[in-house]
Amino acid sequence: MRHVLFALLLLPTVALAQKYTVTGGKNDATNVVVSTKDSPATFAVMVGKKAAAVQDSGDSKVFVIPTLKAGETLELTAANFKWDPPATFDIRETKGEYVDVVYGARSVLRYVDKPHDPKAHFLTFKPFHQVFDPKDGKANLSSGAHADAKEGLYPHHRGLFFGFNKISYEQDGKKVEADIWHGTKDVFSTHDKMVSTEKGPVFAKHTAAISWHGPDGKAFADELRTVTVYKVEGGTMIDWSTELTTKLDKVRLDGDPQHAGFHFRANQDVAKVIEDEKALAKKENRQPKPAATYYLRPDGKGKDGDTRNWDPKGKDPKTVNLPWNAMSFETGGKRYTALRINHPDNPKETRGSERDYGRFGDYFEYDLTPKTPLKLKYRVWVQEGEMTGEQCEAMAHGFTDAVTVKVTK
Repeated sequence: MRHVLFALLLLPTVALAQKYTVTGGKNDATNVVVSTKDSPATFAVMVGKKAAAVQDSGDSKVFVIPTLKAGETLELTAANFKWDPPATFDIRETKGEYVDVVYGARSVLRYVDKPHDPKAHFLTFKPFHQVFDPKDGKANLSSGAHADAKEGLYPHHRGLFFGFNKISYEQDGKKVEADIWHGTKDVFSTHDKMVSTEKGPVFAKHTAAISWHGPDGKAFADELRTVTVYKVEGGTMIDWSTELTTKLDKVRLDGDPQHAGFHFRANQDVAKVIEDEKALAKKENRQPKPAATYYLRPDGKGKDGDTRNWDPKGKDPKTVNLPWNAMSFETGGKRYTALRINHPDNPKETRGSERDYGRFGDYFEYDLTPKTPLKLKYRVWVQEGEMTGEQCEAMAHGFTDAVTVKVTK
């Protein structure tokens, strides 16, 4: 048993509160989020030689354990004092444009919540999130919104985004088809209001109400999208979740791997480098060099430029129900890796999609009804540099494996 004591750094005398243990699951795990209602004290924990802050969230206390070995038990002791960490999260709103999550002075995440404007439809037809460089917060690693469909390569792909291109339902006695993915025929989703926000030294979280509208402008589904970003070492860790509901009898959600589901799209610079190389190769009458983008999957590292995509004719099992997938890409002269972890509670079967220009994700088919809302959970990790399969696996277990928390009063 490894003993982990709460930091007794800022108070000479400390009244001890409850004791409890945290036990890992069957696998080694990284960045394990622990939430407990068992300690009323405000405290920090010592993990190794570093103090980890603890944040109040409702009636729970939340902190992150950097590493937890399979079956390992940590003995924790709550100390009844308040510890001020070196920095904390803040949420800053530019009304009608975006909401920024910052840690200290560093930009971390941006929620682009600009309401839908029929006069600027392509610019505003769906809300999304953007991710910044985890080290200094200066570089935007994900794609943004564009006013024109011809501006850059596939500008309808935006940061962390969600949608389906083949949606069908019946409303007011009429059969309707909608494409939330591309926003064609005046279809759109829009931010309605911010439902709640939380911020502190451990995480920042916001929940947004988003409505989905068909070609006639009428809403056919409502979404509550919750995004949480945690303070962890070495990168940015984002938990993205959503609940989609409808009042209609049934809304069929369908599409294809390239145009449906939850996806990450890297900065347009990734695509521009590839397109410029293709143009130069054509001019010089040669084959273009492979893209610098590669994918790291549970079965190993792929070659530069190689991608896998679910195909209904081939149905490659290596593209189905992946527990995780990682994309390594270059932008701004640096290499980054984005890891997407698929929670086992998500609908099956998930069908994967990869593109060398920096867009990847998965989708599934689903019948949305008043009794069967769609609930999704993903974790996204973004860091500078490359990752190993073992690192990705441990990150995935940190998200999906349950830990046991027991009070030992």
